[in-house]
Amino acid sequence: MPRSRRLVVPGLPLHITHRGVDRGPTFLAPEDYAYYWWALREGATAAGCAVHAYVLMTNHVHLLLTPDAVESPATLTRSLGRRYVRYFNDRYRRTGTLWEGRYRSTIVGDTAYFFACSRYIELNPVRAKLVDDPAQYSWSSYRHNALGIPDAIVTPRAEYVTLGPDPSSRRTAYRELFRAAPQVTELASIRADVRGRPKLNPSSYRQTLAMAGGEDASGATPPASPAIPASVFSALARSVTT
Repeated sequence: MPRSRRLVVPGLPLHITHRGVDRGPTFLAPEDYAYYWWALREGATAAGCAVHAYVLMTNHVHLLLTPDAVESPATLTRSLGRRYVRYFNDRYRRTGTLWEGRYRSTIVGDTAYFFACSRYIELNPVRAKLVDDPAQYSWSSYRHNALGIPDAIVTPRAEYVTLGPDPSSRRTAYRELFRAAPQVTELASIRADVRGRPKLNPSSYRQTLAMAGGEDASGATPPASPAIPASVFSALARSVTT
């Protein structure tokens, strides 16, 4: 049976999630997170994906990104597969797949949902009880978006820029988004998108269909290991532990 085509609209953000096979671990040591971070930075630039938020968890990853082209997300995930899976298998003397099938994705078509996804992604370590505060977790975009700590992966999107007239005020406004606990309905909606079939956020359904020339979302087909350099690893280790 042919695979269903993913709905990707250049210029519209995507919330992407990728889990380990059988929910098994995909990161076992700090070096693993560091290698994936490097591979993500290199792959996103080459594929034309601007990453706005991310988190690397023990057995899955979340990305909020904007693709330049329809094929950009697939190009990125293939790049990560070639680089990171080869690295992981070589390091731990294993074979076979690491990720559970293809990545899942949901188009993010409005400002409210964009920030809801950002918050959902960056609060993952808190919900998993790995840390008490998202600022304590090194392997996410929170410390860049909220505190201004340099992160070469993150590219601010217009929604973030409009939070304030200067970087300091934007970071302050961004931190305010995390003060209130997420509503149960918000979490349920995002989790349904993550766990279900790839689909469009309902609030932006009509807008995106018009841009993509697509059909109804009820089931119709929408439109259409190299080692990490030592110098890079050293610089990365300094940036993610500050």
